Amino acid sequence: MSVSNSVLAEIEWDEGLSMPVANSENKALENEVQKKQSKIVSHQNELAETDERIRAMVEHLKNVRQELQHTQGLVGARGKEAETEEHLLKIAEREEGRLKQEVGRLKKEMDELKEKKNTYENNIFKQTQKLEELKSQMNWDQQALEAWLEESARKDEDAMTIQKYTRQDESKINELTLRMEKLMQEAMNKKKQLDNEMTNTLTSQIELDKIAEDFRKAHTEREELLSQWENTIEQMQRRDKEMDVLAAKLAKAKQEVRRHNDMIREKQQFLENEIENNQEQEKRISAAERTSSRLRAEQQEMESQRQQFENELNTLKRTVDRTAMDLETTRSNVANLRKEVAAKSVTLDASVELREALVEKLKVAAESTLSAEERSLRMEEILQAEEQRQNDMRVQIKVLSDVIYKKNKELQEARAMEKMTEAHIDGAHNTIKNLGSKITRLDTDALKQQEILYSQDFTLQNLERRCTHMQGESNTEEKSVLEAKVRLLQEELDKKTQTQQLLHLQLKRVQDDLRCVTRSLDQSRTEKADLTIKIDELILYNDNSEAELKKIIKNKQNLMVDENLLKLEIRKLRDLLMSRADDVMSLEKRKLQLDTAMKERHQEITIHKEMLTAQVKATDEERQQISAELHERISKIDKLKKRYEILMVSMAPPEGEEEKSQAYYVIKAAQEKEELQREGDDLDAKIRKAEKEIRALENTLKLMNGRNEQYRKSFNKITDSSDEMDEKRQLDEQMRAVMDKFKYKRRQIRELQDDLHTMSSTLDNLTRDEGAYVGMIEEKRNKLVQLNKEIEDQRAKLERVAKQNSRLSRELRSAKKTKETLPEEKDFDVRDMREFNKTVTKLVGEASAHYPEMEEAVSMYFTQANLPVPSVAGMPSSSRGSARSSVMGGSPASSVRSGASRGGAAPVNIGFDGPGSGRSSVSSQASSRR
Repeated sequence: MSVSNSVLAEIEWDEGLSMPVANSENKALENEVQKKQSKIVSHQNELAETDERIRAMVEHLKNVRQELQHTQGLVGARGKEAETEEHLLKIAEREEGRLKQEVGRLKKEMDELKEKKNTYENNIFKQTQKLEELKSQMNWDQQALEAWLEESARKDEDAMTIQKYTRQDESKINELTLRMEKLMQEAMNKKKQLDNEMTNTLTSQIELDKIAEDFRKAHTEREELLSQWENTIEQMQRRDKEMDVLAAKLAKAKQEVRRHNDMIREKQQFLENEIENNQEQEKRISAAERTSSRLRAEQQEMESQRQQFENELNTLKRTVDRTAMDLETTRSNVANLRKEVAAKSVTLDASVELREALVEKLKVAAESTLSAEERSLRMEEILQAEEQRQNDMRVQIKVLSDVIYKKNKELQEARAMEKMTEAHIDGAHNTIKNLGSKITRLDTDALKQQEILYSQDFTLQNLERRCTHMQGESNTEEKSVLEAKVRLLQEELDKKTQTQQLLHLQLKRVQDDLRCVTRSLDQSRTEKADLTIKIDELILYNDNSEAELKKIIKNKQNLMVDENLLKLEIRKLRDLLMSRADDVMSLEKRKLQLDTAMKERHQEITIHKEMLTAQVKATDEERQQISAELHERISKIDKLKKRYEILMVSMAPPEGEEEKSQAYYVIKAAQEKEELQREGDDLDAKIRKAEKEIRALENTLKLMNGRNEQYRKSFNKITDSSDEMDEKRQLDEQMRAVMDKFKYKRRQIRELQDDLHTMSSTLDNLTRDEGAYVGMIEEKRNKLVQLNKEIEDQRAKLERVAKQNSRLSRELRSAKKTKETLPEEKDFDVRDMREFNKTVTKLVGEASAHYPEMEEAVSMYFTQANLPVPSVAGMPSSSRGSARSSVMGGSPASSVRSGASRGGAAPVNIGFDGPGSGRSSVSSQASSRR
């Protein structure tokens, strides 16, 4: 067996080749061996396929387990989400219950307000009934007036006793005012406590809102995380399916690769046989190449000779070119010399003429008998003319040199411009090409634009049709708007007509009242004479009381000024305290921000230091590598120097021999180069073949080593000092730094959102308060306008009545033929003052009913004026009381308005006993009658 193997090895027989000379039995055995080998290969392929399938199934099982873990985690997260939803539902139910309680409370308040409204409406109805009763009682007769006079005489005696009681009541009133002030102070303290509690509850409510908002944000973030988790699971499932498909494709590809490898192996055997044949052919080719190399050497010799002849030809051409250039230069020089000769001949002619002129002048000078001074002057003139000529020549030379310099410069610029124009021409050609491509592109764009314009025109036509349709609808809408305006104007016209009818009715009533007044004027003349005396006494008393009232008002105003100043100081101090508190809060926030920023900066500095140390290490390693490369290159340079010296020594001729020519060494070097080239080609072919085999083996080895390394590493535990752990630590540190930064940014965002929320809530409250105040102001303004209108109407009516009264008084005086005031006029004035006093007492009573804090001040001033205190429930109960109150009063409306505007706390100038007022009213009426 070993002998047969050695023989087969000598003839370079391989298993892939059949026996060179085999009988039928060996051929049958060879066929069986090939069949067995093909079966072995097929079984190996099947085994590899089963291994791949097993590996794929294992990976699929891992993926399935991982997917199961993900789904279990997702189920747990969904369960937690359901728990949080239940918790939120309970919180919402509690909130709903609280809101229901709040709604119930508001409904109760609404019911209470409705009850108050009903009571106020009932009171208004009662007051209107009383007002009607008072109006019915106003129509007195003469008997009631006499009874009232008797009652007033008796009441005058009672007034003195009332004054005693008023003095006693004043002391009690002072005590009650002190007590009231104490109670007001306690109420203010309680109000402050209530405000503090309200602020505390508001802050706690805001904190709860913030917590709820954070909880909602966390809930939404968790939902987003769960959705992301589901997406990742879906992506993993999709990737697993793709991996399964790719694994099947990979198995098919590997099977195809094995089939190709079998084919390659057969082709490789065929290739080796062909290589052996090629080697024999190469031996023949080598003999032919030797002959060709010999012929090539002869060709090189001939080529060198041709090169020499070509060099000589080139040198001759250069000499010819040079001689042509020299000829051109000599021709140009000859032309220049001719030009110079011509110019010099011109100058020579000029100088000859000059010389002749000088000779003639010399002759003239010699012939003439001039003195020495004249000669010297003549010579100086000639000298000056010569100097002038030389100066002109210098100027001309300078100008010509400048012209030559400029022309040379222009020539250089022209050459540079020529080069630039050539470059521009090339650039223009390129730009023309680019512009042509742009033109084609623009043509395509223009076609696209035309298509777009067509589509836009189509849409524009559709829109125009819609516009026309919409315009038709708008005409009907305008018609409906105009009809609505017509209806509104018709309603206003109806209202105006109704008001006109109402005014006609009122005018008739006023005329009827005027007739009644004229009838009662005759009756009241006698009464007026008696009442004028009492009115004078009351005027005197009113003057005294007004003086005292002015003093009290002055003191009260001073006290109010002091109180307002104290309130201003308190407000300033409160604002200062709030500003300082805001500054402290902002400084604390700034301190926290700076602390967090410093911490982040320290972390960044440490990370930067670590990066710098790593960079320093990397630079040191690079420096070491560069130094090592430098040493290697220095050693290579030394080796090359030594090799060069050896070559020089080897190429030097031995002693006693002649030096070979350069052509010999060139031919010898070419032959050696050719042989080395041939050997190099053979070696390159072998090396390429070996490199391919080595590369294939290295690839397979790398694959096996990588698989083995992965398989071995899968059983190893990661130690603390491994690179993976270091990388994990670095990544953990980076993640920690990034998370800290993210937390700080999120905290900043949350704080800014909280500040924005609080600021928006305060802004909403302020806008709400502003709207409420604006509404109140508008309501008051509307009421004021309405009242001004009513006052203007009443003033117009009063002016009409005054004119009628003055006209009637004039007619009455003319009838009685007198110019003095008649008793009927005095009676009319008394009735007017009585009516005014009734209305004033009624208004004071209504004001005290609306503002209970006025009742004490009103009762005090009415008792000081010896008048009965007005009350809403029982204003004048009898005709006597009403007459008494009407006679005792007579103040202008301005005092009542001023007192009502101050609102109870300020002293009210009732003016029942004001003489000035009564006098002014009487005088004004008298003047109007006159």
